[in-house]
Amino acid sequence: MVRVVTGGTGFIGRHLLRELAKRDGTTYVLVRQASRARLERLIASLGAANRMFPVVGDITAPGLGLSAADRAKLDGADVYHLAAVYDLEASAEANERANVGGTRNVVALAEQLGGRIHHVSSIAVAGGKWKGMFTEEMFDEGQSLDHPYYKTKYEAESMYAFKIIQRLRNAIPSWVPLIGLEGGEINIVPVDFVARALDVIGHKPDLDGQTFHLTDPAARSLGDVTNEFCRAAHAPQFTLRVDSRASSMLPKEMTGMLQHWRVAQTLKRRLLEGIRIPEPALQYVTNRAKFTSDQAQAALAGSGVECPPLHTYAWKVWDHWERHLDPEALTERNLRNILHDRVVVVTGASSGIGRATAQLVGRHGARVVLVSRTKEKLEALKAEVEAGGGRAFVYPTDLSDLEQCDAMIKHVLAEHGQVDILINNAGRSIRRSVEASYDRFHDFQRTMQLNYFGAVKLMLAVLPGMRERRRGHIINISSIGTQAFPPRFGAYVASKSALAALSRCIGPEVADDGVAITNIHMPLVRTPMIAPTGIYKNFPTSSPDEAAELVASAILTRQPEVSTRLGKLGETVNTVAPGLLQFVMTGAYHVFPETAGKDGQKEQPADEEISVEAAAMAYLMRGIHF
Repeated sequence: MVRVVTGGTGFIGRHLLRELAKRDGTTYVLVRQASRARLERLIASLGAANRMFPVVGDITAPGLGLSAADRAKLDGADVYHLAAVYDLEASAEANERANVGGTRNVVALAEQLGGRIHHVSSIAVAGGKWKGMFTEEMFDEGQSLDHPYYKTKYEAESMYAFKIIQRLRNAIPSWVPLIGLEGGEINIVPVDFVARALDVIGHKPDLDGQTFHLTDPAARSLGDVTNEFCRAAHAPQFTLRVDSRASSMLPKEMTGMLQHWRVAQTLKRRLLEGIRIPEPALQYVTNRAKFTSDQAQAALAGSGVECPPLHTYAWKVWDHWERHLDPEALTERNLRNILHDRVVVVTGASSGIGRATAQLVGRHGARVVLVSRTKEKLEALKAEVEAGGGRAFVYPTDLSDLEQCDAMIKHVLAEHGQVDILINNAGRSIRRSVEASYDRFHDFQRTMQLNYFGAVKLMLAVLPGMRERRRGHIINISSIGTQAFPPRFGAYVASKSALAALSRCIGPEVADDGVAITNIHMPLVRTPMIAPTGIYKNFPTSSPDEAAELVASAILTRQPEVSTRLGKLGETVNTVAPGLLQFVMTGAYHVFPETAGKDGQKEQPADEEISVEAAAMAYLMRGIHF
């Protein structure tokens, strides 16, 4: 027996090939040249290299673009057509080209080959508004096909959002009951069931011309399915669920206003982007169609192939998604996907957090722009990045000099065309009490000049281009001090607070233009900046590499804020009981010694010891500057 499979490297196709590899006969798999190596690795892993072969082609091309030699091998073959566009956000043209034109080409080839065609479609043929039963005998029932995906899957035959569950789990204890949507039936089935069912049905005789719904005969509501995955993720569950039909109780004027009110639409779009759900999916999850599967169950009877209950495999799906598919997981693949060929400017790149961050983004394919005062150190770092296969460019600049800031960023834009990610890391820290600062106003000036004005100068220069391209990210390395307000760091915390406040103010202004601004409240990191303060050798600190991972996480999530748990605790205590926070910090002020004289005398010796009380506080509040 000869078979041809389209979409063999896809989600379902990979599992179908595993089933077909167990059968006698020869299987040819249509593949684009660019994916051939990946397919050959898959075939080798199945141990089927002697009976499963790639054929180069494209479903959107007439005759699938097959060579005459490949076409001759396929006479009499059965065709399994899985290739399609399943993206709800794909354009109408993309859907039409693959789902309609591609299927038309596959059907034409199958007719020429003289075999059977097994066309894998989707329950989308029922549209998004069908109510009631949709049986395997139904097709053209006047259903509404008001989305390109629904329309093209219908013509070709004539999601689940884990991110929101993950964020609920991270933000809310699992015992808290939530209010959610009941929704219609969600036809969710495991992919290996689909592949095994396709294999069994495709090899049974006397089933030509029939349609088989590979759905769960015991399909459950959106609310039930959501809670099953919430249990798998140890997230809070939606105990109170509102039926979507309850919206009919609202006055039509109110629902009409919400549909057209710009503010409501903007907030809805931002929410969906945050949890990574395409807007058309909302229509799908509230669909009230019920898909029968009587013919499929009859065809599979006695084969041992049946759809398992959701609770038996929900945890496997969740675990696989969180480990391998979560686009915000800190993985090599995710970082390379988002950083490849992006222009990333890292200030303060010659040491500490900046150096580690530059090495990380360079290692994952970014064109990293290295900025700091010392050219020799930047050149050494450039050599390291390039030795690791990355690309780096050196721009020596004193960022406390606003004219140099301006010249540098203009030079970068002229040479690279754009800045995709700006990481404002360069900074100056001064640990000095106010008593020792009465005659040192310049400390506040120079700290603000570098930590705030220099960063603002760069932000204002790159924002217009980012907004025009509708894509960009500015990351400001702030401090846990802006959440805990430690004594002796007034100048430093004030400058970092100013930058964080500015970012929070302009973030909403640029969000709809695809630009994200993130403040990272870094804990105490062992860098050259803290080296002059001898007591810090007794403090628990993070490493520059750990700090760089926080930056990488911010690049992936694009969240407005990245903080440690202790930093968030300090913020909460300051909000709920500011007197308590000041009481703790007053104690810290008296426990920890001064390290700089008011006349600018040298710091205390590097081997300076601290009291037992100070050491205990340092370890209790690890990461906070004192």
